[in-house]
Amino acid sequence: MKKLSILISIFFTLIACNSDDDFLERPPTQVLTSEQAFSDPAQVLSILADLYSRQFTLYNLDNWQSMGDFNEAFYAQTQDLANQFHSNSTWPFEGINNFWSTWDYTYIRELNLFLERIKDASIKEDLKERFAAEARFLRAAYYFELVQLYGGVPIILESQTYDFNGDPSYLQVPRSSEAETYDFVIEEADELASILAADADTKARATKGAALAMKARAALYAASLAKYNNARTPSLSLSGNEVGISSAKAEEYYNKALSAATEIINGNAGSYALYQKNPSNLSENFAAIFYDKNANPEVIWALDYLIKYKTHYFTGANQPRFGAEEEEGGALNPTLNLVQEFELLDNTFAPLATVNGNGEPIYYENQEDIFANRDARLGGTVILPGSSFKSSPVDIWAGYQLSDGTIITGTDRGDQRILPGQSVEQQVVGFDGPVAGAVQNAQMGFYLRKYVDPAPGSGQRGIRSEVWNIRYRYAEILLIAAEAAFELGQPAKAAEYMNQVRARAGFTIPLSAADISFDRIVHERRVEFAFEGQYFMDLKRFRIAHEIFDGVTMDVNDLKSGIGKANKRSTMPWGLWPYKIYNPGSENHNKWIYKEFLSNQVTAADNWQLGNYYSKISDETLSSNPKLVKQPLQ
Repeated sequence: MKKLSILISIFFTLIACNSDDDFLERPPTQVLTSEQAFSDPAQVLSILADLYSRQFTLYNLDNWQSMGDFNEAFYAQTQDLANQFHSNSTWPFEGINNFWSTWDYTYIRELNLFLERIKDASIKEDLKERFAAEARFLRAAYYFELVQLYGGVPIILESQTYDFNGDPSYLQVPRSSEAETYDFVIEEADELASILAADADTKARATKGAALAMKARAALYAASLAKYNNARTPSLSLSGNEVGISSAKAEEYYNKALSAATEIINGNAGSYALYQKNPSNLSENFAAIFYDKNANPEVIWALDYLIKYKTHYFTGANQPRFGAEEEEGGALNPTLNLVQEFELLDNTFAPLATVNGNGEPIYYENQEDIFANRDARLGGTVILPGSSFKSSPVDIWAGYQLSDGTIITGTDRGDQRILPGQSVEQQVVGFDGPVAGAVQNAQMGFYLRKYVDPAPGSGQRGIRSEVWNIRYRYAEILLIAAEAAFELGQPAKAAEYMNQVRARAGFTIPLSAADISFDRIVHERRVEFAFEGQYFMDLKRFRIAHEIFDGVTMDVNDLKSGIGKANKRSTMPWGLWPYKIYNPGSENHNKWIYKEFLSNQVTAADNWQLGNYYSKISDETLSSNPKLVKQPLQ
């Protein structure tokens, strides 16, 4: 019986093969050929959308850890992260958790393939030109990311195919020089600006404005590397100039940066402007730049998100804990190092006033009083004690201080204790913290505000946030113009550009030409672009990271001195804790005092090695391509 079944099976199989003997040669019905995919504009746009979606940016909202900016923030999500970031004095050359790494030539190959196939696409010529320009923009944008991290990299502008002859050497491309790589980005952006439309309403696709913004930033970075690498870190060089740019090229690059920025400022790329929808609340106005996607004139190019399709959990990770939509938040705590850099509205720098000239505590009626008369961007970047989020007051305070100086506090958020003279327990620490050593609370005394979405549900895992990740915005264009003008010996012009940004932040006394300095340039960018990914690149291109992170511990005097200086040391993250006075009968009863705080989790002082200025090219990559040159001082 078994033999009979086998024979019957063989018979029907032979019948099936005889009646359908060409089935192995049939084209698949669920896979489009290149010709089919590039014959329909909607299909081409879909392919392009995938390439947009995969664009790389070192700092992104999908990875909240990437937004920490060294000691501008304390990593409070888990004990392990706190140890990783605050118990080690040095960084790997590829960054903690490979944060400073990308080498995605697969992405470049796919962009090259797109550009090759779009040439033969059977769609309208104007669409072909636009799609091709957008792909070139994405390719230039990725090369820009690479050159910022690695210096010169192999520039490959056509798809490569291995022919299986056993010798891959023809696929191995050496690194271009750092200047050549920057030149490629700048020249591509320049040419694309003449192809792409001037459309300020388009934010998530390449436009003339986005191309000019990329050109301006790339030229500025190249200029500052040409100037400051040779002046401050001349040992960072390679014989083939894969690292290092001649100082003779600095002026040329600054001129290109200023020219591109001026085109945008003059309206040649569309109607971009500073976001100023809420002049009655300048802090909220600044915060809204990052979540208001309705006719936002400031945003030039952004990586966009949309509920139900593509969202991120940045808000859930960083929201204040009290009343949070999930039982988590507070992952990144802004530090006092950054908070005190927001200057007073009379254009002066000063630490937050915690004690008077005699070293005695200063008593504040309201929690927010200590932050009064400061740059409005502070409240738009940081959630301060006494402020609100999602219409709910945050509850940040560390405990009661008695008349003899004794502190009564708890070991968990919202803990209760019996106070002197009382018989019933009372709350002795904020529901938002700070609680030393406890994760996910305001361990530094602050929560992050920038990019934290106020929309209902944005902090829920089931909904998440659609806040966009801004790549270029108009305020940066103004500050690029200011910096380039300053470096070209035009301080009055620099002041004019910078004052526009500062007026939006509440400053009523314009800076003069004499006020503009290197320190001013660096400082303005630090507070305007905190937690936007600019700080890291600024420290690298100005070649000041090794001075800021010099490996020496910081005490309170170190913390409070040198505010506003470009190379102010910041080797350890400090916090600022509010305490409520408990002294019934005293005029200071229920008033607030503040104390600087250094967590016992901070056990190391950061020490930047010169080799950290360039990301490591992995050993695997170097061994697979012998033509690549290893980074200096690594």
